[in-house]
Formats: sequence, structure tokens, C-alpha cells
Amino acid sequence: MKLKDREGSLLFTIKQIFSLTKILALNKKIKNCTKCPRLSQYIRDVAKNKVRRFANENYYGRPLSGFGDIKAKLLIVGLAPAAHGGNRTGRMFTGDSSGDWLAKIMYKKGFSSISSSLSKDDGLVLSNAYITAAVRCAPPQNKPTKEELETCFGYLQQEFEILKNITVILCLGKIAYDATCKLVNQKPGKFGHNKLFEYGTIKILTSYHPSKQNTQTGRLTWKEWSAVFSRAKRLTK
Repeated sequence: MKLKDREGSLLFTIKQIFSLTKILALNKKIKNCTKCPRLSQYIRDVAKNKVRRFANENYYGRPLSGFGDIKAKLLIVGLAPAAHGGNRTGRMFTGDSSGDWLAKIMYKKGFSSISSSLSKDDGLVLSNAYITAAVRCAPPQNKPTKEELETCFGYLQQEFEILKNITVILCLGKIAYDATCKLVNQKPGKFGHNKLFEYGTIKILTSYHPSKQNTQTGRLTWKEWSAVFSRAKRLTK
């Protein structure tokens, strides 16, 4: 019995290492991607022509990969990096108000080691969650084209294939939801906050994006935001 347990433990470790190796290789491909000329130029321009409040900082200015726990059951899909958030810091949902909302709720619900997301070296570690996006470069006005979404889709698809334990996908916004439905070969239903769709072994949970446009107008309240993560927590137990 003990030998069998050891073998099972060793096998699991090997699987983890294999997944991590594949994720690192994929992340390198994403970092060096220049498939979308408009987006590639835009993120470089933003990194060069900084806003005043970040004038003394070095912007990352490259496509962003996902990050988190490779054993995660929960996959969180956003729209794209923010021009002066992830595009500056080098990590999704980091260094902007959306990242603040996400980090705070994930800490409260036990998915994150700290309650803030300020830089890629801040010590944030995710547990049972992996964060990614439909598009890997910050798009002008947060509006990627249909062609750009199509071009970037392969990266999301590869992440999903590598992250073998995913059972719940939380989509932040309709674009993320549409990309996720494509991921599981399903026609999108009517998008709304805290709606649940079940497709075989995969559950898709939807939420309004925690952008200032939604949080400052009251379209997305903290109570509603908390409720969707409480639901995600229950579904991933």
C-alpha cells in the first residue's frame, strides 16, 4: 500500500513537471509573438510614450502569458492586459484597478496568497486558480478585432489542453465568454452576471468585468463580485 502510494505520488509529480515544462515553452512563444501588427505596434508605443504617473517606470511592452497554479481547477479568463496595467508590469491583472478588485476577492476566497497585485515580483501566489485572457496584447480602447481574437485563440486553447485539472472557467466579460465557448465547442448563451452553463465536465461561470467602467458606475457591485467568487469556490471544491 505504501509503495503504491509512493508510485502514485511520484507519477503525479512527473505529470506536474511535464505540465510546467509545456507551460513555460508556451509562455516563451507568447512573449515573442508578433502575429498581430496593430497590437504589437500599440503595446510598444504605449511602453515608449508613458503616461505621466508612470513616467519613471520601465514598461514590459510585450504579449502576456497566463499565470497561476498548474494544478488549478479554476481558470479565470479576462479580455486582455491593460495598457498601463499588465502591459506595464508584465503580469495580467496587475498594477491597475481591475487587478485590485481581482486580487482582493481572490485573497478573501482563498485563491491567492496576498490581497494586492502590484508587480510581478510582489510575492502573489495563486492556489487552485490560473489567470489568462482571450487576447495577450493590450488593444486600443480595449477593443480587439475579430481577426486579432482569432489569431490569439490558439494560445488559450493550448493553455486549456495543458491545464488538465480545470473543471470551472470563470469568464470576465462577454468577449472572454465567447472565447471560452469556442474553447469547449459550444454556442454562447445569453451573457449575464453570475450565470452558470454546464457542458459535460466543464462548468462556465460568467461575470461582468471588474473594469472602472463597470465598478464605478455600479453595474458591478462588490457584493455581486463577491457572490460570483463564492460560487466559483463551491464549484471547485
